[in-house]
Amino acid sequence: MPTTCALCRRSIPDERIDDPQVIQEHHLRPERRAESPTVDLCRPCHRQIHALFTNEELREEYDTVDALRDADRLRDYLAWIRTTEKLDIQIETSDHVRERR
Repeated sequence: MPTTCALCRRSIPDERIDDPQVIQEHHLRPERRAESPTVDLCRPCHRQIHALFTNEELREEYDTVDALRDADRLRDYLAWIRTTEKLDIQIETSDHVRERR
């Protein structure tokens, strides 16, 4: 049975999940894992989220999939990722996140 990414909503067929890290568990409230709800994301979406948002932003402003989907910083990425079957993409941490670490 295929797995669907909660963010981009792409369906990943089981035969493409030969790498156990293709689907990753994302804690909606980072650094509060014990109480944090989780969602399954494809690896590109998970990496992109952490490249664009600090853990504090994720915890305080983007702690639901709907909030992430509505985020301006993810809009272009989501429009693009939905057009591809890629499960490995090059991600660069944004200056926004780099400056706040």
